[in-house]
Parts: sequence; structure tokens; C-alpha cells
Amino acid sequence: MPDYKDTLNLPDTPFPMRGDLPRREPGWIKQWQEKKLYEKIRAQSAGRPKFILHDGPPYANGDIHIGHAVNKILKDIIVKSKTLDGFDAPYVPGWDCHGLPIELMVEKTHGKDIPAAKFRELCREYAASQIERQKADFIRLGVLGDWDNPYRTMDFRFEADIMRSLGRIFERGYLYQGAKPVHWCVDCGSALAEAEVEYEDKTSPAIDVAFPVADLTDLAKRLGLPALSEPAYLVIWTTTPWTLPANQAVCAHPEFIYDLIQTPKGLLILARDLAEAAINRYGFETVEVVGQCTGELLEGLKLLHPFYERQVPVILGDHVTLEAGTGLVHTAPGHGLEDYVVGMRYGLKVDNPVGNDGRFYPDTPLVGGQSIWEGNKTVLATLEANGLLLAHVKLSHSYPHCWRHKTPIIFRATRQWFIGMEVAEKGNPALRDLAMQAVEQTRFYPAWGRERLTAMIKNRPDWCVSRQRNWGVPMPLFVHKVTGEPHPRSLELLEQVARRVEKIGIEAWFSLDAAEFLGAEANEYEKVKDTLDVWFDSGVTHACVLKQRPALAHPADLYLEGSDQHRGWFQSSLLTGCATDGHAPYGALLTHGFVVDGKGLKMSKSKGNVIAPQKVSDSMGAEILRLWVATTDYSGELSISDEILKRVVEAYRRIRNTLRFLLANTADFDIAKDGLPVQQWLEIDRYALALTRTLQAEVAGEYRNYSFHTAVQRLHNFCSEDLGAFYLDILKDRLYTTAKTGRPRRSAQTALWHITQSLSRLLAPILSFTAEEVWALVGHSESVFLDQWHVLPEQADEAVLHARWTRLRELRGLATKRLEELRAEGKLGSSLQGELSFHADGEDYALLKSLGDDLRFVLITSSTRVVQSAGEPRVEAVPSTHGKCERCWHYRADVDADPAHPGLCGRCVSNLFGEGEPREHA
Repeated sequence: MPDYKDTLNLPDTPFPMRGDLPRREPGWIKQWQEKKLYEKIRAQSAGRPKFILHDGPPYANGDIHIGHAVNKILKDIIVKSKTLDGFDAPYVPGWDCHGLPIELMVEKTHGKDIPAAKFRELCREYAASQIERQKADFIRLGVLGDWDNPYRTMDFRFEADIMRSLGRIFERGYLYQGAKPVHWCVDCGSALAEAEVEYEDKTSPAIDVAFPVADLTDLAKRLGLPALSEPAYLVIWTTTPWTLPANQAVCAHPEFIYDLIQTPKGLLILARDLAEAAINRYGFETVEVVGQCTGELLEGLKLLHPFYERQVPVILGDHVTLEAGTGLVHTAPGHGLEDYVVGMRYGLKVDNPVGNDGRFYPDTPLVGGQSIWEGNKTVLATLEANGLLLAHVKLSHSYPHCWRHKTPIIFRATRQWFIGMEVAEKGNPALRDLAMQAVEQTRFYPAWGRERLTAMIKNRPDWCVSRQRNWGVPMPLFVHKVTGEPHPRSLELLEQVARRVEKIGIEAWFSLDAAEFLGAEANEYEKVKDTLDVWFDSGVTHACVLKQRPALAHPADLYLEGSDQHRGWFQSSLLTGCATDGHAPYGALLTHGFVVDGKGLKMSKSKGNVIAPQKVSDSMGAEILRLWVATTDYSGELSISDEILKRVVEAYRRIRNTLRFLLANTADFDIAKDGLPVQQWLEIDRYALALTRTLQAEVAGEYRNYSFHTAVQRLHNFCSEDLGAFYLDILKDRLYTTAKTGRPRRSAQTALWHITQSLSRLLAPILSFTAEEVWALVGHSESVFLDQWHVLPEQADEAVLHARWTRLRELRGLATKRLEELRAEGKLGSSLQGELSFHADGEDYALLKSLGDDLRFVLITSSTRVVQSAGEPRVEAVPSTHGKCERCWHYRADVDADPAHPGLCGRCVSNLFGEGEPREHA
């Protein structure tokens, strides 16, 4: 019997089944770098509409972690998809370079006793080394960008432009100096930004303290009572006893009802809704309410401080709540923001007896020289000795901590520089109003981000932008030594400083002699010693990058960061943008969640559940990491584990094997000379074209909506269901057995070529290395990223094709199910051995009948007949009794009919030696 294997059109391609990604991906990166792909994309995209995704700068300290990888991959997917969608989408990566973490690392390596200038030099060197490490890891992930020209907040021009941004905010009246409470980290020795504060549980002493009423006659009159004959007290509740030395008032809510209660201790004033719980805390069994009033009637009542010889007033504030305590709030404007706000309304003293080191100033009565934690104990002992401590328990509660040191922070009033949210000079609108308007005009992905940012802007205090650090951009202002007022020529002087900083960096300010600028006035003014909050550095990148680089544009179309940046970079950028330009520096905000392990637990070295992106790239390939990011719904937490990555690998293999089939079966095909016009294609090929057009429109739409996980679902389903389980399964016979250059095979190959062209582009933003590997075999340019979405041939009847073949696939499912049942019963080998009778009526009968003999190819059987029969469609199947063709494996009555070609069926004889079998549908 002859061997007909060589007569088949067997697939062939250099595209391997195994991607060998860890070994081969670096080669693609090297090619991109050598041929300067990013620069060529920029040249190719010139003149197109701009799309600017502005990179939020990671901090230049430590190797990248999985969260960094998620962030950069998402950005890369967007930039690449926008490029393929016909935009000029440059991507300039950046780094945040100043701040305390770098100072700490330099101190750890070189010690603390280093001259300030040398210290800043070491900080700059350290940041530069960290940037190079992180840059290499980001590039390894397949992220395309202007890596040779990133922005760095420590570049001299950048530092100068940070100063200019501050000057613009000062010019518009939003910058002021004041003494108000700020988050203060004793370990940092500096004020903290809101974004540098995190909340952890802390155990504190929760105490109830009695403030004696100074004038009982006045109290009786307010309550409408006759003279009071025994002492009366207003009772406050606090978890920070150490702030009592700074107490200036007790605050009541104007609308709450307060009861005067007779107790063994004397007369106590408590909010009615909290009185019962308070009395139980004090252990009193017999009490009697003898009077009542609203908080409004207590305003101005004089109280005695519990251990200092001074009187303090009762004031009113809406911030007082009934959630816990007594409904009366100890008020120290130097130690709390709400206290400060209400204190300003009443003209209270902003007293802060606590120094930078967390110790009371030596001249502070009772607690001088003690740490605040030691002060807690002293205050408690004194209150108890005075008989004014009514209750003392330990309370575990959420308390602000420094995000670097993980230690509790304090509120303390210091002389700092603020960007004001409410009051603006020079006729400019309040910054809060501008920011709220800007949020309304911003698009949010996901939509809940709007409400979150709105709430934060609505409630946020003035922004303290000054820091007491060494490695940071200085505030180049001169202030009067007596009044503290900025120099009248501050803007002019700031620009002169900025020009010097452009040449030698921030050292130009630190080494500056005031006399050089001020001449004789130098004796009256002094340099501001503070540096700027690093969130200000990154917050003004819109001014220092978007406005400065010709390839970019302002405002950006999109900012993309983790969901924590609503209170970080998104907010600092919004406030500086509104303060300088009157609007947000972005048109849309996209946020992604945090990465957790497969059980939903936070990544932690101690738990051993950390998955490093470097390890994944080295073991599985960055492509798998990219596919995992795209597959996961980033709007919530992103789960990752070895098991999850294994499933991603399986999904990748399905896609890769599909691409391999497409490439292998078009290896001998040249679209220019072998391609057929769509009018000459077989019907199922035109249906495949319609499916591809739908896929391309839907996936491109998902990219535009930043819905990558649904894009991946569509791509994966297309490869596995539309192609693998349907079209390609049917197509194998025609590709392998029909005449090599005949219409049936060329029709299929033309369709496959277009599918390959479309798929390679649609996959490219996510599977960049794999798409480039495909493009090297089928592309017409150096890179898939130098192209746009594929232009598919037009055809008029796609709606009809969709409807017709959607029903055919449903009917085909009935046949497949019946053949599987016979196979499971051991009555059948391959489906080609089956002979089917399809019973149907009406439109289904007409539909099946319309395919003629091609129906058997759709059902992958050797023989199919259609029987008109009432009722639901059904399928009967029996094993064929005919011989099996040695070449196509179909069971046909005409096998061996031609003695000259033993073992062949009639159609194979025709395909090999005749005009080829006719096909119209499949």
C-alpha cells in the first residue's frame, strides 16, 4: 500500500510550541533597544492625535515588587493599545528621588556625622543607583518607554521647576505660614503629609476627667436652678492624657442635651445620651438628674484646669459627637486639627509645650523634660491625687502611625508652611472649591473613585508642605527676622535661585549667602530652612514634565496608580494643578487594587507568600506576568500564587498553540499572489472573517475602556471556542487534503492570514513578546508596534452570516454530543467513522440542507444525510461500514474504487490527480 503522507499539506512553522520565554524574552528586549524601537514608534506616530498617560513616579529605593510590576504593566498595556489604536502615545517614566527613606539608607551605610553637602551628594548617588536597578527590572517586563530620558525629581532642571511651581502657588495666594497642628513623627523629626500616615491599633489610657466649675452661681443661673451648694464638674473623656497640659477649653455641641446629675462625687455634667454608660464606668449606684440644658446655654461657662492654676471656657463645636465618651471634648488647639479650627473661632491660644523630640519643653510645669509617654503617667498620677480622675481603662483603638517607622505619631502645632484650602488672596477662588469642581470634571475608572476623592477633598485640612529634612528641595524664600513675612520681591528672588539650581542643583540654595541676593537687607531677612514635602515634588510633575517636554501635552489624558493614591499622588497633583492652573492636570483617573496571595492575604516576607516579579520573569517569563495582570480584574484586589500562575500558563499555551496553527498553515501562503478576494471565499471562511471583525471591534473597545480582563476573556474564548473547538477543527481536512493551490485551501489560508494579522495586533499590548515573535514571521514592518489594528476585508452580509452559522453551531452541538455518546459506549473510534442522520423540520431543515455534501465537513463525519422530521431536531448515528481512506481517513464507499490509486477515496484522487473537489460552504 502506497504511503500518502507526503501528499498531504502538512503544517510547518519555525514558531515553536514551547515559548521558552525566560530565555528568549531578553533577546526581544535587546532587539528593541538596538533598533531604537521606541524612537521609531514616536517618528511613526508623529501627527496623530495625542494620548498622554503620565507616569506616577515610584520611589527610588529598593527593588521593585509585584505591585510595581502590576502598575507598570497596566500602563504599558494602555500605551501600546493606544498606539495600535492610532494615537501618538509617548510614555516617559519617572522617579521620586528626595525624602527621608533615602536619608535613612545613607545614614545606615555612611553614618550620621557627615557634612550636610556631602550627605546630599551621597543621597543623590544612592537614588541614582536605585533608579538603574528598578529601570532594568521594568524594562525586563517588556515595558516600552523613553528609558534613556526618564524624569527624575532630583535632576537640576526639575528641582528648579519644583521651586517655580511653589512660586506660582505663592503668587496666586495659596501659600501661607502659620502655627497649626500637624502630623509629627518623633522618629523622623519632621511633619508628615496625610499620605505618610497609616492607621494601626494602639493601646492607650482612656480617662474621664472632671473639670471643676469656677462659678457655681453662673451655672445655676444657666440651668434655671436655685443656688448650688456643692461642687459641680464638666467631665471630658480622652485617650491622650499628655495633651492636657495644653488644654485651653472644653467643647460642647450646641444642640445636645446635657444633664446635671447628683452623684457621690458631686454634680456632674454629661451629655444625656452618654450619661448612663459614663455613670456605670464611674461605679456610681445612686444618681439623680437635677437639671438640664442644651450645650448652647453652657457657652462661656468658666472651668478650672484640672492641675494648672488657670481658668478655661466652655466653647461650642459641631465636631463633638455621641459615639463615645461624655459628649464634652477636651480642647487643645496645639494638639488637634478640629481643636485648632474651633479654637481659632474663639481666639484660643495655640499652645504646644512639646518639642521636636517628643519631650515637653523644660519649663513646662509638672511634666517639663519628660517624653509624652512619661507625661501620660505623670498626668494620671496628678489627676488621681487631685481627685479629678473618674475612670481609667486601657483602650485598643485605631491610631495614626508613621508609615516609615511604624511608630505612633502626635499632633503638635509648629511653625510650618501651608497650602490653604479655604482662604485665597488676590481674588482667586478657594482651592477646595476649585478641586471639587475639578473632581466633577474628571472621569474615573472604576467609577467609585469619584466619591472617594470627593470625600477626601471635602474634609481635608490645609496641606502642610514644609519639612525639616536635609535631602529635599528647599523652599527658596527669605522671611523677615521679626515679622516672619516673606520678602516683597519673593517671586523675583525665587526665579534667581531657580536659575542657579538649574546649573548645580539644590546645593545652590543651601550654600547661598543671603547677602548675595539681598545686599544690605540681609541683616533683616533670613533664609527659610525647610524643605518641601516629597508629595509636593511628585505633585508638580505635571508642571515639571508635561509642560516641559515637547513630546508630551498638558493636561494628561490619564493618571494611573494604586487605589491608595486617592490620598497621595492623585490628590497632591490635583491640588497643585488647581493652585497653579485652576484645573486638574488630568482628564481621567484609573486605580488598581493591591496584590494579595491566593488566600486573599497581604504579601508579607514573614508569611512567606511574597512572589517577586523578577523570579516569575526568570522562571516562567515576563509574558506570564503580563497575562496574569491583564486577566485579573484590577479594580479590586489582585490575587497571585503559584497555582494561579500555573493556570495562566495553561491559558498562554492555548493562545500560543492557536497562533502556531495559524502560522503553520499559512507558511506556504503569500497574500500578494495567493490571496483570494472575499467574494471567492467559502462560506465558513467568510463567517470566520465576521467573527474576527466582531472580536477586533470588541477587544479594541475593551482596551479603550481599560477593561483588560474582559479583553483577555474574549481573546481566549475566540482561540479556544470559535477557532480551536469549531473553525480550525473543521478546517484541518480542507487545509491538509485539498489541492495545495486550489480554491478551497487558498480560501482558508486567506482567512487564516487575516485572522493572524488581527490576532497578532490584538494580543500585542498584553503578550508583547509573543506578538513580536509572530510578527517576525508575518509582519511587513520591523515591529507590530509600528502598525495599527488590522484592516479586515469588507463584506455586506455579515449579519446574515452570524445568524446562519450561530444556529448551525447549535445544531452541530447535537451531532457532537451524539458522537461522543457512541464513542463512550465503545461503538465508535473517531467522529469520521460515524454516519449521521439529522432529523429536523422547518428553518433548521432548510439550513442543514442548504450546505449539501459540505455538511459532513462541518460535522466532521464521513457521511451525513438530512431527514425532514417534525419535532425538535435530533441526531441518529451509526458506525460506517465503508473502507477508510488511507490519506484523508474518511470512511467512503468509493475507497479503492480507482485501481490506479489503491487506498484512496474519490475526492482524494480528484484533489491529487484531477481538478480538485468542489467546496462552497466548508
